[in-house]
Amino acid sequence: MSSAVPLNLGIAHSADFPSTRKGSGKRVLLAEPRGYCAGVDRAVETVEKALEKHGAPIYVRKEIVHNRHVVETLEEQGVIFVDETDEVPEGSLLVFSAHGVSPAVHESAAQRQLRTIDATCPLVTKVHQEAKRFARDDYDILLIGHEGHEEVEGTAGEAPDHVTIVDGPDSVATVTVRDESKVIWLSQTTLSVDETMQTVARLRERFPNLQDPPSDDICYATQNRQVAVKAMAPECDLVIVVGSRNSSNSVRLVEVALGAGAKASYLVDYAREVDLSWLDGVQTVGITSGASVPEVLVRGVIELLADHGFQDVQPVTTANETLVFALPRELRSARTS
Repeated sequence: MSSAVPLNLGIAHSADFPSTRKGSGKRVLLAEPRGYCAGVDRAVETVEKALEKHGAPIYVRKEIVHNRHVVETLEEQGVIFVDETDEVPEGSLLVFSAHGVSPAVHESAAQRQLRTIDATCPLVTKVHQEAKRFARDDYDILLIGHEGHEEVEGTAGEAPDHVTIVDGPDSVATVTVRDESKVIWLSQTTLSVDETMQTVARLRERFPNLQDPPSDDICYATQNRQVAVKAMAPECDLVIVVGSRNSSNSVRLVEVALGAGAKASYLVDYAREVDLSWLDGVQTVGITSGASVPEVLVRGVIELLADHGFQDVQPVTTANETLVFALPRELRSARTS
């Protein structure tokens, strides 16, 4: 990587930016935190360590995380991604993705005598446990999330007779429950905090006794990345979000940037996807990345912008993340210190 891009890794606040502009006045605001969260880091390392321990091929149900670069890199190392367990040869090793799976998927894998390693993010597992708990207590569970998303399918599968998926505020009008005194909402972990609370508000208008989950379901990393974008967006002519289009939290960051005052915002997987016409008349570009994006892809965008006059890079730090999740028990001895 080129060392021509000056990276100030200290904490900066938006009030400091005008006084620190250099040269042409073109600048990059770099959101911190961004990129890999603890759950993604654990999931990717799970596959890497499984390859080291067992050798290729290793099968992964769905994408281990929603990032094209990560998936393609692992494929080159001998990982085979499948949609369902019946695509995996009997007796093979199968890793479940960070998004989690339903009990039916576990049962299917067992029937095929597959060796399995579960890379489900512990924060997703927490929502699964909540769904099972409230189903046992015979609650109607309103699961706020995107229909068809792997995480939502996995959570709903824990209690299919009790869960109704609510895909955003516009879906609230069609929701029905058995007993309005026993209703609770849960959510997909990677949603927009603001839109989720809009959905909750509409649900509560219909069901005044709606209960909140025992703890926040939207993960800390999703919230932190959205907060950082909100902090810098009002000063940005353009916000570039690095992430894949099937990454819910990355797509939400574009929406959050626009909602918080950025004049324009786009999602790209790689620096080469940046349309240079986006930079016309732009003085301040914000950069962030979704929770499944390796930092090398962000650096590529920074270098591209530096080549076009955006050499002043200023961090916008709103939180410091230190959380680390242990690897699945099958691989814990393989983790390096």
